[in-house]
Amino acid sequence: MKKKTLALVMAFATMVAMVGCGSTSQEGAADQASDKGTDAAGKKWVIATDTSFKPFEYTDDSGNFVGIDVDILAAIAEDQGFDYELKSLGWDASIAACQAGQADGMIAGASITDERKDSGWIFSDGYYDANQSMAVEASSDIDGFDDLSGKSVAVKTGTMSATYAEGLASEYGFTVTYFEDSPTMYQAVVGGQVVACFDDTPIMASNIKDTGIAMKIVDGTGNDPAEYGFAIFNADNQELVDMFNAGLANIKADGTYDEIIAKYLGE
Repeated sequence: MKKKTLALVMAFATMVAMVGCGSTSQEGAADQASDKGTDAAGKKWVIATDTSFKPFEYTDDSGNFVGIDVDILAAIAEDQGFDYELKSLGWDASIAACQAGQADGMIAGASITDERKDSGWIFSDGYYDANQSMAVEASSDIDGFDDLSGKSVAVKTGTMSATYAEGLASEYGFTVTYFEDSPTMYQAVVGGQVVACFDDTPIMASNIKDTGIAMKIVDGTGNDPAEYGFAIFNADNQELVDMFNAGLANIKADGTYDEIIAKYLGE
């Protein structure tokens, strides 16, 4: 009986020792998170993003998901010592996932606005300034909003560019057609389903430059710039925003941020 008891004790001790050895990396992550001033040790944050919003998030020729947002998030996570899973869901689906608690935060070129704050968005500090403008097919003779009367223009659902176009529609007499992503919207312009589209200026400029799509941005159609921010929809995740802000400040200070921007925009 004693031998059986001793054997059980030794087996239990061995199991405890094995568990202790297996948790070393987790404890290291906890120490690192503690050093960064967070109690998120061991947690993997789920971050939602768009599917295609070049140069902020998109799939490159090698099939890798890349972009300014992707690299900024990776650099901040490394600086702050937190783990995350990035899910490319699309714009509307990313918002829905955050609101339903299926994702903890969202980074997808989301402009920081009072309207969004009032509706429940909780933003980080701004990480990029961008405005919206109008683009048309490359051979189009449309050179301003006055030429849009009676015509249809495209926007991406739920975006600042959609809000911008909607605010101009009645004044200039055009209708608005909605799309779920920028590439499909651009094809509608090139294909003649709509005469123009509204989108974030750096997004359109990057696509025209990199893909050679037959579009041009119309001078004088841009609005005032607004900052992009990382967003959460649940105040319980404020810690994630705090880490984002701290990491953003650090990567700006050490030059990492400028390197990321230059990589995609050459600025």
